[in-house]
Amino acid sequence: MGTHYHITVVGPESGDFDINVEALQEAVEEQLVEINQMMSTYIDDSELMQFNRAPVNEWVELSEPVMEVLTISEDISQRSRGAFDITVGPLVNLWGFGPEMQPEQVPDDEALAAALARTGHTFLQLDVNRARRTNNISVDLSAVAKGYGVDQLVDFLVNRGFHNFMVEIGGEVRVIGDSPRSTPWRIAIEQPSVLAGGARLALNIDNHAVATSGDYRNYFEVDGVRYSHTIDPTTGRPIRHNLASVTVVAETAARADAWATALNVLGPEKGMALANAEQLAVYMIVKEGDGFTDTQSVTFSQLLQ
Repeated sequence: MGTHYHITVVGPESGDFDINVEALQEAVEEQLVEINQMMSTYIDDSELMQFNRAPVNEWVELSEPVMEVLTISEDISQRSRGAFDITVGPLVNLWGFGPEMQPEQVPDDEALAAALARTGHTFLQLDVNRARRTNNISVDLSAVAKGYGVDQLVDFLVNRGFHNFMVEIGGEVRVIGDSPRSTPWRIAIEQPSVLAGGARLALNIDNHAVATSGDYRNYFEVDGVRYSHTIDPTTGRPIRHNLASVTVVAETAARADAWATALNVLGPEKGMALANAEQLAVYMIVKEGDGFTDTQSVTFSQLLQ
């Protein structure tokens, strides 16, 4: 997944069993390798990349985890009216934010139109345990797979008998039970900054996931214009609004991950309107001049009570 992971496990007070940290870490990494082999775009023979190379219009039988992620993705694509789109890869690459980094430049209209023609979640069809591409699209799960990986590790740890722990992969977090202090887990929402900033807000949560999407680090500038790494699939261009970051609290990390991306694409007004319509717990940090303001959905406000 091209990032780090962090797991905190609280040992049992009863002493019914000891935690073999080395064995547990080895088992966790086996899980992560397995997920990577299914969903990575950096592994040439991953299940996802083999699907991307299958002939157009040919149904391909896929594993249950890959189908689950595709189904989650399509659901949020529809609910967000295309703001979330796992076929946006050609556009991300065109703007120089993909695996093969390109010189920082603005693509011409012809190149943009060509990339848009190869983009669109409606060109991906799902059917129980198989899927097909009806156009020469390329599926990229980077906006949801880290969250799904968190969920898989949560299930793995629960099945191992753990009741209190935190799992984080690349900033996507999910917690179960209590922290080592026997209190709810305290998760910080970062202050938007090019440099590593401090916490702007800290949440006390249990049995939920938290994901944040922002554009304040990954961008380039040309002729004084800033181009974000977050691409609007409907226009093919980087987002231009003043939403610095959006944080979503949800029951699963996969959905929190995907929704954070979708709402970041939509911006503060449309994003918050959708968050309230979907009863999502959402916290936004919006750029206002040289500073920031905060806004939150009704459901998020209830979390703080």
